[in-house]
Amino acid sequence: MKTTGSIFTKITLGLFIAGSMAACNNKTATPSTTTTASTATTASADKGATVYINTDSLLSSYNYAKDMNKRLQDKYKTSQSDVQSRDQSFQREVADYKKIMANLPADKRQETEQRLQREQQELQQYQQSAGADFQKEQGAETDGLYKKLTDFAKTYAKEKGYKLVLTYSKTNPGVLFVDPSLDITADAIKTLNDAYAKDKK
Repeated sequence: MKTTGSIFTKITLGLFIAGSMAACNNKTATPSTTTTASTATTASADKGATVYINTDSLLSSYNYAKDMNKRLQDKYKTSQSDVQSRDQSFQREVADYKKIMANLPADKRQETEQRLQREQQELQQYQQSAGADFQKEQGAETDGLYKKLTDFAKTYAKEKGYKLVLTYSKTNPGVLFVDPSLDITADAIKTLNDAYAKDKK
């Protein structure tokens, strides 16, 4: 089974690209502040600008993403524990057989070994099935988060008058340089968390 380490790969590969924004002018981005990305509390880019959201910060601070990650981690731990328990039970059965196999008649040994072989195959199939189930749930959760964030980006960009909302991540860089004045991460996180808090009530 794969761990949740790559859970946000899809998110960081273009999560907030808003290709269907309302008609915008050709005004270029002009920095209106010199605050850094880490200290920015509100969006500061000009209307019509291309802006970005730091997905490293977003995914560590957006409460929905944190709750989702916890759900997946709990699911993975439960599934892994179940698989390990079944494997340990099978290994004990094999060990018990080895202790008495020398005293068994040939036909009994053959019968027991065939049964153990079937159980081993069933265990392997169960492991594969458990892994597939987890990956399916992981994919569904990630798709849900992706949709939630892209829907937010479209609405947010329209309200703020931004032309394009991009992502930036140190862990998966696709951009060599971004002007900190174009960073709207803090405001995006606050808006998302406020909306999520209302949804949970």
